[in-house]
Amino acid sequence: MSTRPLVGVIACRREVEGHPAHMVTDKYLAALREFGLAPVILPVWEDAVAGDLPDHLDGLLLTGSYTNVEPHRYGAARAPENTRDDAHRDAAALAWIPATLDLGLPLLGICRGFQEINVAFGGTLHQAVQAVPGLMDHREPEGARETQYAPSHDLAIVPGGRLAALHPGPASRVNSLHQQGIAELGPGLVAEAHAPDGLIEAISVRDAAGFALAVQWHPEWRPREHPLYRALFEGFAAACRERYAARAAARQGVRHADA
Repeated sequence: MSTRPLVGVIACRREVEGHPAHMVTDKYLAALREFGLAPVILPVWEDAVAGDLPDHLDGLLLTGSYTNVEPHRYGAARAPENTRDDAHRDAAALAWIPATLDLGLPLLGICRGFQEINVAFGGTLHQAVQAVPGLMDHREPEGARETQYAPSHDLAIVPGGRLAALHPGPASRVNSLHQQGIAELGPGLVAEAHAPDGLIEAISVRDAAGFALAVQWHPEWRPREHPLYRALFEGFAAACRERYAARAAARQGVRHADA
């Protein structure tokens, strides 16, 4: 039996060699393993419900993706720049986010996962941030992967927040690989950091009892090389270990009661 906390990682639907597939990019799984967690890929279907979320998890990671949340899910018409959907993932994410919080599981959202959490709480999205007056172009630059994931803009961390508790410095620099972003923050969410143009870059769930954070950038890229990225994964891993220990204690109590 693994002694690593078990973290569910939401899959994306793709076609691989002509067949529908459920898949997760390795960098997310590798980052979890690097911080002592055991990732398990969770397949997604359009008829997903809250009860599909395994009850033996110690945390949930909502990853980034090249697809976007379908705009009808936040009451918007489709913008011409918005061309890639994943209805299966939308259904699973929007069912599992409230279920995760109800169970008290640690929750970490990255990029698409950040946007999914906002939509789950009734927020809306800019479908093309680069077309919004006053906002920067947040899309990744062309070139090598190292260039695309290199820090590209400053980040102002809100003092006294949950992100600030993990990374006490008031500022950092982060990468930027997204076309969409938060337009209206969902009720019940708290802005934890902003880009120089004011775009929200990190959020937390106000009433969550434990770890419930999401970020617009990609901390899974070489996380130990960046203090803020490392702090995020260390905080998430610590919360997952606490959940694992609580589940282990509960099992031990049941065994003693049955003895």
